[in-house]
Amino acid sequence: MLKNLDSHQQLEIIKRGVEEVVVEEDLIKKLEISIKENRPLNVKSGFDPSAPDLHLGHMVLLKKLRDFQELGHEVYFLIGDFTARIGDPSGQKETRPRLTKTQAEENAKTYKKQIFKVLDSNKTKIVFNSQWLEGMSFEDVLELTSHYTVARILERDDFMLRYKEGKPISVTEFLYPLIQGYDSVALKADVELGGRDQKFNLLVGRELQKDYGQTPQTIITLPILEGTDGVKKMSKSFNNYIGIQESPTDMFGKIMSIPDSLIERYAILLTNLDTKELSDSPARDAKLEVACAIVSEIYGAKEGENQKESFIKVFSNREVPVDIEEYKVALESLSNGKIWIVELITLVGFASSGSEARRLIKQGAVSIDGDKVSDENIELNMAKDCILRVGRYRFKRIIV
Repeated sequence: MLKNLDSHQQLEIIKRGVEEVVVEEDLIKKLEISIKENRPLNVKSGFDPSAPDLHLGHMVLLKKLRDFQELGHEVYFLIGDFTARIGDPSGQKETRPRLTKTQAEENAKTYKKQIFKVLDSNKTKIVFNSQWLEGMSFEDVLELTSHYTVARILERDDFMLRYKEGKPISVTEFLYPLIQGYDSVALKADVELGGRDQKFNLLVGRELQKDYGQTPQTIITLPILEGTDGVKKMSKSFNNYIGIQESPTDMFGKIMSIPDSLIERYAILLTNLDTKELSDSPARDAKLEVACAIVSEIYGAKEGENQKESFIKVFSNREVPVDIEEYKVALESLSNGKIWIVELITLVGFASSGSEARRLIKQGAVSIDGDKVSDENIELNMAKDCILRVGRYRFKRIIV
């Protein structure tokens, strides 16, 4: 059963944080038919398992899918295990490395656990595009390619730029938009969501559906979320990401570290908070509400409130957190009962590399039991437990 909302009320919820709807009038008609016939819309979004971890940048799409679920519509979470073996050329300046079937399958396994931190598992259909793509014959592929021209494919900015610069574009990459578009045909999608960088591929899906005698899907594009640095898109490669699987404490702390300029953007894209109320609040208070709402979305309201309360105690009253997460150092990591501070910082996950750990030490962001660490060569004696702090918000109780 759909929620007791008319098409325009549903549209208001759907459009929150959205960059573009193509075509909005079509979506209104689909919503009206859906309500009249009590038939949920098929809403699709595809994820290529190119990496095993999802972050809040992915959550922008997951949150919008959840909005559709709460309106009573049916969500298809499509794992592109077949297309991952090609590599999405969107926004790429050169050919991407192709994943093996095994790599794609291994990465995809982790997605099921992560997405249900946001999506309703009872209202989500997980599908793999290898289900219909692996069985296509060469004749089927030729039929598919007949529906699009090279000139249309070259309209993509990234392809055109590479073509003008004389950089290679494989025929396989040319096929990618067609294959992704065919996913919409296979699922008879009414709506497809994607980041703004996916717009071309989503439009191809509309065109193919027309050619295959289906009603073309409405496409909804969403913004690309900036990472904790406030500049580059959130990405593990830029080390500015907040992982969906991170602990509530680390997640809350990282959100509190984002620039004030991103507070409203995170609120709109990742929460249901009233942004007008936030804009009337001091930046720190607004950020606390945003961090609480995001942690609550993933770990539940009780955990969100606990993290908020703990954060206020620690950073307003300058207390040490009571429930600091423990990290147990394996004995084989020690040398004569000691461990190098740089190695420890990377082991606990506070830095992605030794060079980043050294940079944090030079910036004065590292302390042990409240004493600042200034020497990157120091070796800690692990005869007793200690509290490692990196930055303002991250703590770990180190235990051997």
